[in-house]
Amino acid sequence: MKKSKADLLWILQSMTGIALVLLLGSHWVAQHYLVSGGLRSYSQIVSYLKTPIFFVMELSSLIVVTTHALLGVHAIFIDIGLQPDQQLLLNVSLLLIGLFTVIYGVQLILQIVY
Repeated sequence: MKKSKADLLWILQSMTGIALVLLLGSHWVAQHYLVSGGLRSYSQIVSYLKTPIFFVMELSSLIVVTTHALLGVHAIFIDIGLQPDQQLLLNVSLLLIGLFTVIYGVQLILQIVY
């Protein structure tokens, strides 16, 4: 893999790591400290997710977690020295896994909300 592409992927993984800390921190506060009793009931979760800002925040969390995880898996496989044709297969496979994960997660969130 070219150095500039590897650098770009490393920067992207670092940015998603920072975003993870912020998004998961805000999720933790919203789910455990802004609710009396410490946990939301199912009906409270539904109303929480119907609020546009929280809906976007939870979807962003899903996308960021998936991206960060798959970039980590990609880095591990590249570090073990895959050949260029194997790298293409890896890239396509991880892209499909990521798309499936995000689409499935969005579907689940939408089923809860609507």
